[in-house]
Amino acid sequence: MKKPDLLVLVAIWQFINAFLLLIGIAAIGVFAFPEALGYYGFPGGVNFHGIIDVGAIFGLSIAIFFLFAFIILSVAGGIGLLMGKGWGRTISIINAVLNLLNFPIGTVIGVLVLIYLTKPDVREYFEVKQ
Repeated sequence: MKKPDLLVLVAIWQFINAFLLLIGIAAIGVFAFPEALGYYGFPGGVNFHGIIDVGAIFGLSIAIFFLFAFIILSVAGGIGLLMGKGWGRTISIINAVLNLLNFPIGTVIGVLVLIYLTKPDVREYFEVKQ
């Protein structure tokens, strides 16, 4: 059976999503962690003000853990879609549902991906590949 036309586009979206999540992790590391560790910057340099916010460090660590989990989910879904595996379609559907929370652009893209991956011809492609 022929690969559905937009399947590669959905896989590319999975990889773009993973990259955007990686940018989020970098932003936390550059901007939020130094502040939680008691450092602050000004034009002359960086100073330590001695107050370490343990709660913020814990919360940021949890956020980074979940962002890494979503990166793994996105990359696995994209690879699975490109390989034509049913688990890739399932992971991509889960990722699309999670993207619904990213209003407004993620919501629109999540709905479009859900509609596309549940179309009968796309579903049939993955069932035949098994």
